[in-house]
Amino acid sequence: MAEYIASNVPVAVTRHGQTVGYFIPTQGQAESDRVALKKASQALGKLLEAQAVDVDTVVADFKLARKSKAGKPSKAPRTKAA
Repeated sequence: MAEYIASNVPVAVTRHGQTVGYFIPTQGQAESDRVALKKASQALGKLLEAQAVDVDTVVADFKLARKSKAGKPSKAPRTKAA
């Protein structure tokens, strides 16, 4: 397994001769992935601020929605009062 992890070559994973998935090594991309994620986070933050979205309220609504049996939020997301 260590050889596959250290490799740059994708590997087909088989079970009883049937392909059940693929292992695609991603070494060396962690830093670029973090940079891209940070940029995306900053862009999202600017969009939310421009729309006056209260992130804490959205998170609270999301948590309530997850607890709901139907999976639907009980209320529409709220915005900050101007």
